[in-house]
Amino acid sequence: MTKLTILLISILLIIVSVNSLTAQNAKNTEGNVPPLVIVLSVDQMRTDYLSRYWNKFQAGGFKRLMTEGAVCTNAQLDLHVQKLSTGTATMFTGTFPATHGIVNDSWYDRLKKKEINCIADDYFITVGSDSKEGERSAAKLLAPTIGDMIKINTHNQSKVFSVAMNDVSAILSGGHAANGAYWFDTQNGNMISSSYYVDIFPEWVRQFNEKQFAKTYTQRDWTTLLPIKSYQESQADDYILEKGYYDKWNTFPYDLKKIKEKAGSYKFLKTTPYGNTLIRDFATNLILSENLGKDEYPDLLAITFTSMDYENNSFGPASVEMEDTYLRLDQEIASLMEFLDKTFGKGNTLVVLTSTCSSIYQADYLKEEFNMPVGTFSPESAVALLKSYLNITYGQGDWIEVVGDQQLYFNRDLLEKKNISPEDIETKTANFINQFEGVKIALPSASFAQGDYSKGQLAVIANSYNFKRSGDVLYQLEDGWQPVYKYQRTVYNDNSNIPFIMLGSAVKKMQIRRRIMGEDMVPTILEILHMPIPDHCAGSILEEILW
Repeated sequence: MTKLTILLISILLIIVSVNSLTAQNAKNTEGNVPPLVIVLSVDQMRTDYLSRYWNKFQAGGFKRLMTEGAVCTNAQLDLHVQKLSTGTATMFTGTFPATHGIVNDSWYDRLKKKEINCIADDYFITVGSDSKEGERSAAKLLAPTIGDMIKINTHNQSKVFSVAMNDVSAILSGGHAANGAYWFDTQNGNMISSSYYVDIFPEWVRQFNEKQFAKTYTQRDWTTLLPIKSYQESQADDYILEKGYYDKWNTFPYDLKKIKEKAGSYKFLKTTPYGNTLIRDFATNLILSENLGKDEYPDLLAITFTSMDYENNSFGPASVEMEDTYLRLDQEIASLMEFLDKTFGKGNTLVVLTSTCSSIYQADYLKEEFNMPVGTFSPESAVALLKSYLNITYGQGDWIEVVGDQQLYFNRDLLEKKNISPEDIETKTANFINQFEGVKIALPSASFAQGDYSKGQLAVIANSYNFKRSGDVLYQLEDGWQPVYKYQRTVYNDNSNIPFIMLGSAVKKMQIRRRIMGEDMVPTILEILHMPIPDHCAGSILEEILW
């Protein structure tokens, strides 16, 4: 363990306000404390996939979770900027971006005068590869994750690991004190980590990488699991609005070798079902190699599966590709559940299925097929008009320093030089943006210190506002409206519904229809493990599902 990790653990003792000397050891002396907690997070998973593909799922995967577990049918993860970064940090800390600080994939640092990535950290080096894809850490995450809290409460005796194709998912679910966080190196196809977590690369991971699964998978064709005519729950395979890979390939079968040559790396493997196969294989190897769940202290493993990843919008939630991805993922989950049964006994582990970010239907699809009153919003055009307005109002100047996702950062040095009140320009800018079609609400940051935004849609923005990291004006688009850019890929989501299921002997088989929040996961798991709930947690214990 690195010196920095040890230091972070000491700091976390203060942050979570838990006296570890007097807290319960949380040993597995009580029968209903699971030896291992598995959190299965599926990137961009819509809740309606479970019902849409139900008749094609097998008994041991999604169906088993749904029929044997505690199913929350109205789970929400309400965030101003809904991305894997903000969602993962929120789910695994049990608190909002205002507290944990991950307000976006990146944000503008006013002191350093540059944009800062949420996990990039060149102080650390890649472990397991010669690439720079391991120069990452959780240092910018300002709140402890559930894994951190478990380790603190067991005096560092519990083991905590995370596994994902994406570095963001692995790091923000693993937290600060994890024994290991592993993700996929798109340059060479290996599973790697960072020196932030791992001093010496484990032999079992090296042996796993020697099997070169990524290379093997990219030599295959991606064909449908079932006869393509049976995919009646989806659009036609050659649906006209599907862009496909490189706006070129959008029908089965897919020659993955050809796509690999075009991509120039293994990155596209994240968009195929084989990425999930690789993660499932790695996770089972990790459980055995690291002896998880084999002593009196409960362990945690966060596993993140992908859902077409960055190509989600190129195919869409109603595509044959998406359906096939979930039919195959169903098999991966069934295989994992069977492995857990054989290793620990049926029901002895606690398995949580959720997502840190859902997916949306594209505006052109909703408009074309269903005549929905939606559209696209051009942030670039809006900002160009805004700059003209500010120049007319305050005189010529570079008033806007950085334009981020749904937020604007002003040039505060210029405001001070021109003796312009930040509150004044923020208010005028918010009022200007509110006039654009497709904008639901724009708010000046100064108002968060004055107004009461504890309820409704305004609370979503207020809870996501971090004084040091968020912009000066924040806005949200109307439901169904989406931003479009000229020279960059659109990564946007406004669907707050997420799946949430818990399965294990510690929870009841039941269905909850009331609204619950993603932040409820952390306190509920801690309650099951008989550990105290720290003050920073914004969620509540789901008491009705517990025995």
